[in-house]
Amino acid sequence: MAKPTYSKNRISSKAASFTESVIREMTREAAKYNSVNLGQGFPDFAAPEDIKQRAQEAIAEDYNQYAITWGTKDFRDAIVEKSKWFLDLDIDPEEEITVTCGSTEGMIAGLMATVDSGEEVIVFEPFYENYAPDAILSDAKPVHVPLDFSEEGWSFDPDRLRSAFNDRTKAIIVCNPNNPTGKVFSREELEFIAGLCIEFDAICFTDEIYEHILFSEEGEREIGGKRPLTAHGSPLTEDTPLTAHGSPITDREHICMATLDGMRDRTVVVNSLSKTYSVTGWRVGYCIAPPDISGAIRKVHDFLTVGAAHPLQKAGAYALSLPKSYYTELQADYQRKRDYIVPVLQDVGFKCGSPEGAYYVMADISNFGFANDMDFTMHLIREIGVAVIPGSSFYHEKGLGEKQVRFCFCKKDETLEAAAERLARLK
Repeated sequence: MAKPTYSKNRISSKAASFTESVIREMTREAAKYNSVNLGQGFPDFAAPEDIKQRAQEAIAEDYNQYAITWGTKDFRDAIVEKSKWFLDLDIDPEEEITVTCGSTEGMIAGLMATVDSGEEVIVFEPFYENYAPDAILSDAKPVHVPLDFSEEGWSFDPDRLRSAFNDRTKAIIVCNPNNPTGKVFSREELEFIAGLCIEFDAICFTDEIYEHILFSEEGEREIGGKRPLTAHGSPLTEDTPLTAHGSPITDREHICMATLDGMRDRTVVVNSLSKTYSVTGWRVGYCIAPPDISGAIRKVHDFLTVGAAHPLQKAGAYALSLPKSYYTELQADYQRKRDYIVPVLQDVGFKCGSPEGAYYVMADISNFGFANDMDFTMHLIREIGVAVIPGSSFYHEKGLGEKQVRFCFCKKDETLEAAAERLARLK
């Protein structure tokens, strides 16, 4: 049969300008070679039983048809209550919240609702791989500003950031705590960014899905049977000290951009149930934005996906009402996992620091003598038995990340121990 010919391009220039997710590809490679998956950022332990039970009950109670497009009333009310105690932020559930199919849809819906063709969106890099395609799909021009690594951690050059802003700048994307670097932006840094947004009349999209995963400088290195824990940490109580904004036992503070002077009406907060409640497959997220932007996001969201899963929003309302001790336990367990895996990586030859938040480690692979990150990643998956994400997937120019890989540590103790045993072969 003759191969058909076509007079028009069958693939849009937008779709041709980026690749499929490298992160998801590495998960497929991990399964193919039976590797320990420290690549894609999903927990391999069970979600909390009570949250799962609420989802099952909602299905049994027949919450199985369309919910109101922009979110069930009880879920939006729960977002309001949690935002009040955690962020000290007062939100109107009727005018300022849009429930989306994960933070992934929240970000693209927000950009499509606000950005016109040719306008610029500033993105810090290394960046979560969705952000650049999001900008392209929104007809925006992504402008990249580097986060540089030093002994003090990841930081941006204020002068370089200022030079990226201009009259065409419509928005900046800030992921805080940051994926993939683990950086937590300081108040001083966020106030500098806020000042530029105000000066240039720009919107800030702030991705805050790791808001509860913050770390202290020093933690506990034990893992496995040395310190028995529940799936989400030690059995702490309501009396365990928290910071002013509810972040447990950490010397770092999560600051929401919308709480800074002048930013309430020019910030879109993007969040999700995925990371905090270990339900990445549920795809339930939300955007908090001023009424005019929320109205536009709701219109885009309506025609992108119609609405998020109804029974999972019912369970989400319960999850957001959990006591503060839940977040204390979550942080304590991830602190322990971080303080186990980082010395393991350093001991076998990776150059890396300890992340300040989220559950990723960006590591330099220069000591291993491979030509690039992809060659090293495939060697690690196929010969060592550990899957990671090549650093180039987090940069607009692949060469910028060719000496880096990203590990994630949102895994069971036995998974991290198995990875450590296999990584020892690198010595």
